[in-house]
Amino acid sequence: MKTYDVMVIGSGFAGMAAALFAANRGLSVVQTGATGGIDFSTGFIDLLAVHPIAEQKVWEDPFAALAALRRDLPAHPYCRVSDDEISLALQEFTNFLGQHGLCYRGRDKKNTLALTSAGTLKPTYLLPCTLWNGVEAREKKANTLIVDFHGLKGLSARQIAEVRKDWPNLKTARINFPGMGGELYPEHMAWSLADPARRAELAEMVAPLAVEAQYVGFPAILGMTDTSIVLRHMEELLGRPVFEIPTLPPSIAGPRLRAAFDRGLPGLGVRTCTQKLVTRAESSEAGFHFTAGSGSTSVDISARSAILASGRFFGKGLKADRHHIHEAIFDLPVTQPENRGRWHRPAFFDPQGHEINQAGLETDAGLRPLGADGKPFHPRLHAAGAILAHQDWMRMKCGAGLAIATAYKAVASL
Repeated sequence: MKTYDVMVIGSGFAGMAAALFAANRGLSVVQTGATGGIDFSTGFIDLLAVHPIAEQKVWEDPFAALAALRRDLPAHPYCRVSDDEISLALQEFTNFLGQHGLCYRGRDKKNTLALTSAGTLKPTYLLPCTLWNGVEAREKKANTLIVDFHGLKGLSARQIAEVRKDWPNLKTARINFPGMGGELYPEHMAWSLADPARRAELAEMVAPLAVEAQYVGFPAILGMTDTSIVLRHMEELLGRPVFEIPTLPPSIAGPRLRAAFDRGLPGLGVRTCTQKLVTRAESSEAGFHFTAGSGSTSVDISARSAILASGRFFGKGLKADRHHIHEAIFDLPVTQPENRGRWHRPAFFDPQGHEINQAGLETDAGLRPLGADGKPFHPRLHAAGAILAHQDWMRMKCGAGLAIATAYKAVASL
């Protein structure tokens, strides 16, 4: 049986980033994991936008926010990575996506307010290029038409217009999607628009509605693997800039990201064990032995080192019984509230958040998880992403950035 240099446990943002970074450095990589946060992503790559959580202070400069966070929260995982490491990680990650059809864009050391399906504005650091014209249209308060479709539940153009009272020149239209009826799904629509003829049909329906519009916005349905080609063709057909708006999860952004990694990682030599959770793990001085999956389809894996990027509860990296939270692979100690009564605050939208959302693993400076004795559990086991303690990625608006940056640090450390 082949022994790999590194086993990556997890296939969300942190797992995909760790596999990419390790493979780019010439390491032999095997990756396993089930559905992760990347599958339900809006496509935004947040770095850091809110700190402190209780004050809901929103930062335009994420690196200034990082400096404040490191001063105020010395146990936060961002204290383990430098600004330079974060920048290099994001550059390498988005360069890979660009090579596989997903262009990303942002402003230097500034967050951008991006339009959501609810009509709200989310501060984020990098966003797909297919969304950028929407940023410009809103900032200019330009005459803009947003189109949605009968049968698509993930986005309401009318709701966006109702929320965005600060955008008086925003108009909406609801039409039938060519060639489809009934309940519509973004993935089916995106695959349909791979056909230039279907794009021409759609443009023919939209053109009479967009006579006065300077921009036209659509739900995120403009192609699956060739989004830039589809976007440019729609702009040619309509004669004006076009943009996308992410739909409610599960949106098309998640499948686009996963498809890019499914296409690109094998070419870098990464062996992927799709939709297989680790069911057995053993460690020794020589490394690790894992079983991924169960029954006749299980796979035995040997690796010299491992990166634990299994996420929290959604990714099944953490599990909870009636009294405690447990780490699912190695049964590592989990930092958590003293008792279940403190897992959640009484108010769901409490601005301070819920303590359970900061549960996770303690690590040393090299992101090696600590065992019960307070020392690294294994010299070649590292952790990255949501499983790390002392961070509330959802309220801080730092999920993807934290995952990518800590994956970069974990690979560098091992």
